[in-house]
Amino acid sequence: MENFYCYLAFFLSVVFLVIKLLHSHNQKLPPTPFALPIIGHAHLLKQPLYRTLETLSSQYGPILYLKFGSRSILVLSSPSLVEECFTKNDVIFANRPRTMAADHFTYNLNSPVWAPYGHLWRNLRRILTVEIFSQINLQKSSIVRQEEVHSLLRLIFKVSNRGPQRLELRYLFSLLMFNIMMRMVAGKPRVGEEAAASMDVGKQQLKEFRETYAAGLSMNICDFFPILRWVGYKGLEKSMIRLQRKRDKFVGVLIEEIKQKKASSSLNTTTITAVEKKRTLIETLLSLRESEPELCSDDVIKSIVLLMFVAGTDTTATTMEWVMSLLLNHPDALQKVKAEIDSQVGHGRLLNESDLPKLPYLRCVINEALRLYPVAPLLLPHFSSKDSTLGGFQIPGGTILLVNAWGIHRDPKLWEEPARFKPERFEAFDGEGERFKFIPFGTGRRTCPGAGMGVRTVSLALGALIQCFDWERVGMERVDMSPCFEVLLSKAEPLEAVCSPRQSMTTILSQL
Repeated sequence: MENFYCYLAFFLSVVFLVIKLLHSHNQKLPPTPFALPIIGHAHLLKQPLYRTLETLSSQYGPILYLKFGSRSILVLSSPSLVEECFTKNDVIFANRPRTMAADHFTYNLNSPVWAPYGHLWRNLRRILTVEIFSQINLQKSSIVRQEEVHSLLRLIFKVSNRGPQRLELRYLFSLLMFNIMMRMVAGKPRVGEEAAASMDVGKQQLKEFRETYAAGLSMNICDFFPILRWVGYKGLEKSMIRLQRKRDKFVGVLIEEIKQKKASSSLNTTTITAVEKKRTLIETLLSLRESEPELCSDDVIKSIVLLMFVAGTDTTATTMEWVMSLLLNHPDALQKVKAEIDSQVGHGRLLNESDLPKLPYLRCVINEALRLYPVAPLLLPHFSSKDSTLGGFQIPGGTILLVNAWGIHRDPKLWEEPARFKPERFEAFDGEGERFKFIPFGTGRRTCPGAGMGVRTVSLALGALIQCFDWERVGMERVDMSPCFEVLLSKAEPLEAVCSPRQSMTTILSQL
């Protein structure tokens, strides 16, 4: 009898496989390379993946269908296909694939980035757009960004006031972003000015913090070959569990500190009124839970706090590093930015966020850096909830969607001299009519809600650094622009530059 059930299971498995093969054969799938049994196209996918997919798309077309282990992958590298996908089929592709990282890092998929499309996601998205990233709240949090930029200026001035100094900008940009995010979330900087001034101490603190929060939600080999999760990669999953425990403990301490602070301040109504205008993110979420407890659970609060650290620190710091590297390699563009700031802001005060609309060339430089070096070159993956049609092809439900922003941003059919740094191309850029060919923050329902704050921060920080200091390359050689793709598209070598205070700004810098 036992053998009978084994044979029956084997027979049904074969029948199911044959039916599936016949079904896929009858479908008009997008172009696909030759696949090997079991592993599919895994043998073709070399690092960096965005470059490999760009090469495959040049051979097979802008819509490409791949099999990687048990998963089907759709790759798009055409603005027209991206537009069709995120307008006509936007709801179908509004989900995220289930991954090992999502299982352990998102508090049971309560993260706005990874929650399934539906009622929960819409509520989480509303919290982000209304309570955190709305224009009103960005204006309220501008004081935090301004104060931390001033702290950075003080630090650099102390170091460079004695003469030109060689500085590692990756450290300084990371320091700035972790302190901004920590103050927005919990009301205190991560690395104090004394520790920051001691580079070794500051770097060690940032290293420990980054090891905890830099790990994102990227897919790994176990997501495509699930059997490995139980065979040879148990250690990977155990390390994720340990990391999440560490994250959860840290976030829990932050929340508990805010609760105690709130309890003590409730005894003094004057104090409440004074701090209400500058509430931290945790305070905002705790207040929201009082009015909507079913919406803002402990898991939701923790997931949003973690999201701010994971998605809002290294991404912005990395963008700053790319922008500054490009400006150092193109001194004419650097001088043009400096002249624009001098003309619109002058030397009598420091640049602030209200000046940014008057600095269009600075924004063009940032956009050009995002075009050439998008921090997420394949964006975040999407997942189709059911069968659909795209570009005249049938796309099966359960397909992972990757949008190759790198390939679109460097397509010679879309951009004149695509590999050249040319900020002027964005002076006449039609942000609405051409939006699907420039997608550093994604597009559609899942577009990055923090894009506005990210661009503000990059603009303010770089604008202030250029206003206050003269910057030069270390030596005569150009800055090495070789990328290193791990979780983010970052520079392989940390950026270093020679800095000296501008004579016209020394009085203001000495008064900070």
